[in-house]
Amino acid sequence: MKSRRKLLWALSAFLTPHFEVSAQHLATSDLLKQFIGNSPVQEGRVVLQIPRLTDNGLSVPLKVSVESAMHVNDHVLQLLLLSNRNPRPLIAAFEFGPESSKPNFLTRVRLGGSQTVFALAQMSDGSWWLDSAEVEVTESACLDQT
Repeated sequence: MKSRRKLLWALSAFLTPHFEVSAQHLATSDLLKQFIGNSPVQEGRVVLQIPRLTDNGLSVPLKVSVESAMHVNDHVLQLLLLSNRNPRPLIAAFEFGPESSKPNFLTRVRLGGSQTVFALAQMSDGSWWLDSAEVEVTESACLDQT
């Protein structure tokens, strides 16, 4: 029985792709490129508010708002919340249309240590707008890559 377990364990270790266990710190350009390719990014129109220091990364409050008239010619298509150090960099994604109300919301996010959080909005004209904030977390929340 023990030899069978060892064989199965060895096969699973060999056949399973190896993933990095700890979160890696991504450069801003590499992180943004994953989601918007080579599109230019401008600062402004997006406002991200998050505490500079938080005791626990399990539930960090943040507020995001986007300056937009929200009509057919000028509205937000999507809003992405990104992290450069979480095991999964996409924290949340929201889609909007011209009928949507102005994007202005509060939420809580899980952060795996001190890092930069980004709010990235794509407008109906195809332009991308960005705001970012540094957060220092004293107790990490993303140790198990979930």
